[in-house]
Amino acid sequence: MKGDRVEIVVDAGDTTRTYEVVASRAGRRVETAVRRGVVEVSEVTRTGAVVRTARFMATRVLALVEQPVPREEGAEKAEKTGQKAASIGRPFGDVPET
Repeated sequence: MKGDRVEIVVDAGDTTRTYEVVASRAGRRVETAVRRGVVEVSEVTRTGAVVRTARFMATRVLALVEQPVPREEGAEKAEKTGQKAASIGRPFGDVPET
């Protein structure tokens, strides 16, 4: 989701460096993976196409912090839009109350 971010703190010898990967547009998300000693953080579109990737040696990564954007619950969303809480997030096929 837009605004999701991952911070990566890396050991750079005598100091540490902080890198940040952010989902910059609507519909994008940030995915993390650890494979064969490499930490990979990617910004991905809805269709799964990778927009950009940051790769770090796993032995050098000190911290990997995922910071999702706070999501609104159904009741909070209903208050803002003036709808019933039951009508928000209803699965397909359910008939609304009349």
